[in-house]
Amino acid sequence: MTTNPLTDALAIRAMASNFDAQRGKLPVPGDPHRLPSSIAVAQQISELGKLITELGDEVLFRTVNKESGPRTSETVSSFSAAVRPAGEAAAVLGDVVQQFAFLERTDHLPDQPDIRDAREAAGRVIEEALRTADSSLREAADSLHAASTAVSPPSARLRAALGRTTSPAYEAVPATPTSSTAPTAPAARTVRGR
Repeated sequence: MTTNPLTDALAIRAMASNFDAQRGKLPVPGDPHRLPSSIAVAQQISELGKLITELGDEVLFRTVNKESGPRTSETVSSFSAAVRPAGEAAAVLGDVVQQFAFLERTDHLPDQPDIRDAREAAGRVIEEALRTADSSLREAADSLHAASTAVSPPSARLRAALGRTTSPAYEAVPATPTSSTAPTAPAARTVRGR
């Protein structure tokens, strides 16, 4: 497999979309359509593990590949930067599963104040962990979306426009005459209406 700016940009964009999709699957406490469950969260941890492996494979492929250069380094950096927030999201989702396990273990216990307090605390931990996972997945996706734009080759329209440019953007101003004659009036300026 060879890489070029377009394939790199597409690979980065596809990975960003995967993280957006994972973020969309996060359970939302209080939303009856997206209630948290230990099975759904465990499945999401597994999917994040696969995405982290894919990130590592992309980094490894480009690092081992002999055609390294500034673009390849930028692509490697883009994939590498997404590993940390992806790992954070997986880690806090692990905390969510732990709290679910605690809630299941204590579900049948008598309603005592200390158990009730611990169960309420578990609910707060779950909510905070889900917020952190959402933030981490957003960070991973946003950094990859930005990287795909930076790595993308210029559009055909931009290349064509740059190809038509034959003179510098700013022409040199002609030197003023050094003779002692009277200065000439400035050239008339054309004013265009809006």
